Amino acid sequence: MKRLVTTGLIAGLMICLGATNVFSQEYSPRVVDDFPTQLLWGDLHVHSSFSFDANSAGNLALEPADAYRYARGEAVVSNSGMTARLEQPLDFLVVSDHSEYMGVLPAIRSNDAEFLKDPAAQDLRKIVVNARDGGFGTVAVFGDSVSDTSTPLVENERLRSPTWEEITRQADAANEPGRFTALIGFEWSSMPRGDNLHRVVVYRDGAKAARQRIPVSAFEGDRPEDLWRFMEEYESEVGGQILAIPHNANLSNGRMFATSQSDGTAIDAAYAKRRARHEPVVEVTQYKGDGETHPALSPEDPFADFETWDFGNLHATKTFPKEPGMLPFEYARSALKLGLQVADRTGENPFSFGMIGSTDSHTSLAAGAEDDYWGKISVIEPGPRTWVANNAPVSPDAKPPTPWDFAATGYTGVWARENTREAIFDALRRREVYATTGSRISLLFFGGFDFEADDAHWPDLARVGHRKGVPMGGELARVAGRGPSFLVAAAKDPLGANLDRLQVVKGWVDAEGELQEKVFDVALSDGRRVLFGRFVRDLDSTVDSEAGTWTNDVGDAELRAMWRDPDFDPDERAFYYARVIEIARPRWNVYDAVRLGAKVPADVPTEVKDRAYSSPIWYKP
Repeated sequence: MKRLVTTGLIAGLMICLGATNVFSQEYSPRVVDDFPTQLLWGDLHVHSSFSFDANSAGNLALEPADAYRYARGEAVVSNSGMTARLEQPLDFLVVSDHSEYMGVLPAIRSNDAEFLKDPAAQDLRKIVVNARDGGFGTVAVFGDSVSDTSTPLVENERLRSPTWEEITRQADAANEPGRFTALIGFEWSSMPRGDNLHRVVVYRDGAKAARQRIPVSAFEGDRPEDLWRFMEEYESEVGGQILAIPHNANLSNGRMFATSQSDGTAIDAAYAKRRARHEPVVEVTQYKGDGETHPALSPEDPFADFETWDFGNLHATKTFPKEPGMLPFEYARSALKLGLQVADRTGENPFSFGMIGSTDSHTSLAAGAEDDYWGKISVIEPGPRTWVANNAPVSPDAKPPTPWDFAATGYTGVWARENTREAIFDALRRREVYATTGSRISLLFFGGFDFEADDAHWPDLARVGHRKGVPMGGELARVAGRGPSFLVAAAKDPLGANLDRLQVVKGWVDAEGELQEKVFDVALSDGRRVLFGRFVRDLDSTVDSEAGTWTNDVGDAELRAMWRDPDFDPDERAFYYARVIEIARPRWNVYDAVRLGAKVPADVPTEVKDRAYSSPIWYKP
């Protein structure tokens, strides 16, 4: 005992005398961790009154600054006069107003005499003035002009620079490193013949750098290659960093993930490498439908038909209908498989993208929750919602969407070291991000060759995953004689529904060059087991659609697993991503019915099973 006391006294004396190097290494593990430990939540795609379509559909008052305020958790008075507020604030936001017609709306609102000399400007002014009465049909003229992306309706060159300066100023004013990140961005809205090729463009930089190049619009070139050229010029001339996020491939009528370039030639290695660099992530879920997969593409997947939109494209007055042959080039899972096929041929994968979710709200409100959904556009904010999207004539064989077809989704989970523009952008670049359909499900996914069964149960699973493997968005190369294993863990939204199951989705190119996919249930709630290798008992629904309630009597709060691919072939290219399914709860229209007395059509779903999709991990032989 005397010896121990003496040793303690000596150590204490050394510390008091300033001998702070008594220990050979840091005590706090956070000092030496070289991996992201913060899970941040945000929306990378919101429109304010600065976007022409948002404004002409009733969003006349809420500027980018208001969108940031709402995302930070502040109360905001919506265009309907009701007050909106998030239950849980977001950590980051991109206000992505359209680069097409940039500055036109502020000029109309301020009665800019010089601008209104143009007769076309006068016509556009009438559209805005009549927005509240006309609903979304008032943007038909605007929609046709973008569908034709050859000639804009009105010249706005003089207005673009001051508007972009104001957009970037408001973003910088809202940005507070460490607490809330306002990322600068815009939307490039190419829509040839109404086929959606839209991209949200996101900057790593602040206003000083972003202002040095005015955003390109689809009127200056409506091919993705035209956008990439602008991005390359920005990075070369300004020294900044920028990336693009495709969205709503489900409305592209087979063009978003085509295996040919814009000129019709097959994708080559240079194109594939260029696209993968500029578009590291894809928005796979938002108000206009979920884009993970389609029931026709994944007939063996019982969860494939989720908030499916397959009406056609986005042409304002004709809406060209969907044809079955278009579907493989519109959904993320199919595109990931096509990317493997292109990589087999060229050595480069054009579709090696991570997955994110956003709202694409045009109300300035990043509202992704089922029980607090504010509608796609301001004229269908909470209320009767009897409006029909696009009052203009449509093709007789194309069904226009109704308000009930819109989905309350989604958000992006980002694993980052800190809440800053740089850290979030870098996470998007390395694809350590994932999509949810509105719930804030915590999700970790790692791949490697050294995981053991017990690793799934460690409390510091993230540290184990990073030390032994690669996180979501990473790549694995062949290790002789060994197959990969995967570590996956999910926890429920603290304020949301329990988890039904945890899955791994695999896609691969087989020995004959054919594309294959399979969904594996790797962890099931309530002690269930997979029967006969494929069957799983469904959980009972606790939803009361009359009261708009559900209970967490079924499901689990957390699911974890270490899983090995039983069908692994070291010679076949493959990807793997995690999918988490929640138990059923009321869909947003049920809350409308309960709170507002709205009449919901009989064929509209009343339940929803929200989910999360991790970015993939790729195996490269």
